[in-house]
Amino acid sequence: MNDDKKPEWSDPEHPESFSTVIKKGVIRKEEAVEIKKTSRFQKRSKNDPTIEELYKGVLTGDRSVIARAITLIESNAEHHFKKSQELLQRLLPHSGSSIRIGITGVPGAGKSTFIEAFGMFLCNLGLKVAVLAIDPSSSISGGSILGDKTRMEQLARNPRAYIRPSPSGGKLGGVHRKTRETMLVCEAAGFDVILIETVGVGQSEVIVRNMVDFFMLLVLTGAGDELQGMKKGIMEIADTIIVNKADGDNKINALKTKEEYNRILHFLQPATKGWVTKAHACSSLAQVGIEEIWNMIRTFEESTKENGVFYDRRREQTKDWIYAMIMDQLQVSFFQNPEVKLLLPKMENEVICGDRTVTSAVENLFKVFYRNLKMD
Repeated sequence: MNDDKKPEWSDPEHPESFSTVIKKGVIRKEEAVEIKKTSRFQKRSKNDPTIEELYKGVLTGDRSVIARAITLIESNAEHHFKKSQELLQRLLPHSGSSIRIGITGVPGAGKSTFIEAFGMFLCNLGLKVAVLAIDPSSSISGGSILGDKTRMEQLARNPRAYIRPSPSGGKLGGVHRKTRETMLVCEAAGFDVILIETVGVGQSEVIVRNMVDFFMLLVLTGAGDELQGMKKGIMEIADTIIVNKADGDNKINALKTKEEYNRILHFLQPATKGWVTKAHACSSLAQVGIEEIWNMIRTFEESTKENGVFYDRRREQTKDWIYAMIMDQLQVSFFQNPEVKLLLPKMENEVICGDRTVTSAVENLFKVFYRNLKMD
């Protein structure tokens, strides 16, 4: 460094060609800086309603209270679970008077359009309709879209209707517990018809079949290849098959599809004892065939109540619910066990590396689980 504070590699004969000069900094006395801690953001707390307030609000049909009661039921928090069960115990005597209808179908069959048309028809008859839409939870993120309300704008605005989309994921029962208990809340609130919509054709359809009185399957037209691909199992649990979109140029194909399904249903065992499952065609957009479908459901309800099948099915469904809840609680207890949590990763690695069979790993885990139960 030169005396003039310029770097040694600068040209002394042409100092003007290098304008950068190093200057000594100013030394200041250190001052203590006080750092004030900002207050942590806190969500504005709301007074949680008491069980008595929820109970009275549900019975009077207060929609905001109904929504809060269902949210309480869907919560996985332990203290919410206990509170929701206490509420349901009080609401139980006021439930059970509605007709429960399950609706499923392949994507694109027009389930939301049909439910809106069907629901509006029922509301115009003076009935109160609750729509419980089961939205599948993502296996990757765990989230759900819950967009059913946006697809049923007209029905969502009707004061006699209530739409509640709910995710299927979650512990302590998922569809088993949450949908059944939500249905009980809606019945206690005075809804005459409960419509439970499932998405796609899969395991949730069988679960919903075991919690409703009447189960309908919506299908598309052009049944030639679709009948080959349609699972026989889903057809066997349906009380009716609805060929939707029977309007315009598609009407002829829809009627043809209906006849093809009726020929196949003739060889299948009916889903309900004493009831003949048939296919029907309708147009949700043109409001054609909706009244006939409702009359068919009313006939089904009257005939099954007369021969006792209606009440036998509900008793059987309650028993199935008990066993489903037992299985769910056992699963939760097993995976929440502290010793199982510690041992499980080790067993996984040994099985993956080929050092242990799957059966041996499971047996070891259950030995630890049972030993922990004995100690408790």
